[in-house]
Amino acid sequence: MAKIDLFLKEMLDLNGSDLHLIVGLPPKIRVHGNLRALDEPPVTTTDMDAILSEICPPVRWEEFCEVSDLDFAYEIEGLARFRCNYLVNHHGKAAVLRQIPSKILTFDDLSLPEILKQVCEYKSGLVFVTGPTGSGKSTTMAAMIDYINANHMKHIITIEDPIEFVHQNQKSVIVHREVGEHSDSFANALMGGMRADPDIILLGEMRELETIRLALSCASMGMLVFGTLHTNNAPKTIDRVIDAFPAEEQSQIRTMLAQCLTAVVSQLLCRTADGKGRCAVLEILLRNEALPNVIREGQISSIRNIIEQGSQEGMASMDAGLRNLLAEGKINELEAYMKASDKKEFAQYLPEHTVLGAES
Repeated sequence: MAKIDLFLKEMLDLNGSDLHLIVGLPPKIRVHGNLRALDEPPVTTTDMDAILSEICPPVRWEEFCEVSDLDFAYEIEGLARFRCNYLVNHHGKAAVLRQIPSKILTFDDLSLPEILKQVCEYKSGLVFVTGPTGSGKSTTMAAMIDYINANHMKHIITIEDPIEFVHQNQKSVIVHREVGEHSDSFANALMGGMRADPDIILLGEMRELETIRLALSCASMGMLVFGTLHTNNAPKTIDRVIDAFPAEEQSQIRTMLAQCLTAVVSQLLCRTADGKGRCAVLEILLRNEALPNVIREGQISSIRNIIEQGSQEGMASMDAGLRNLLAEGKINELEAYMKASDKKEFAQYLPEHTVLGAES
């Protein structure tokens, strides 16, 4: 058994989600959003090299030693899969391993809004699922792909680094491609995917300019493209896409985005009121008659009004979701305040003499 398996099994026993390894510190795990140390001695430089190299394919280890960054998937057979991120920091080599749920959770498992099933019915366009690291956006996107897989005969190509959720073919045919293993970049994998007659393309990351450009092209050509961004809400998502391009291209990109953007699903995780877990709150922007012109004209501040006025169409703001969770007793007042966009509105719910610290 690999040394790291002991840490990972203990993490799973404690319902943790991430394992952090840093030279000079004991292994730490994240449980319900908080880091806690395992009862292990600090990891030395020699320990770190042995622990990390033991589970890493030799070719990928050489790559890591050369470029100081590496992402790959690791599996403890019969137990769980993990997304591994190797890096180098001030103290030396380090790593973060995140559990990938072995079971793809469904809409019902995640209590996702029914409107997202309608998003899955789209024939073409660009759908962003966004949120900060660890917000569960990959899990939500996997549930949407699973719904399509169970209900429609589609050709779906996923491009990830590494592959996280492995879907078994149901009604659809799903092809998983891993950057670094099956292609040398997201952009090249996407260009190859465009020629493979896909109905749907899932992009695990949309950070590089060329990847975003190609994703817009695919959506404009009649494919349905799912992509993730590390943004907290719909307006910031649209700004991030446009700002990724040089100033002289932004007018053209606004026009393309106006034509093909069909939905933005933004997600945050909140600590539950009982402190025993976390629950998701979602903001949903859907395409309507007003959205294309707002994007084309660069009036991004008006998107908030579109969301608030589109509740009958299934749209929802993050703050409205937080109010619902607060009313249902699922989160407490401080958590709602910390996650809210409109702090003044949520301040009224705080108990007197509440001490406000850093955002949770």
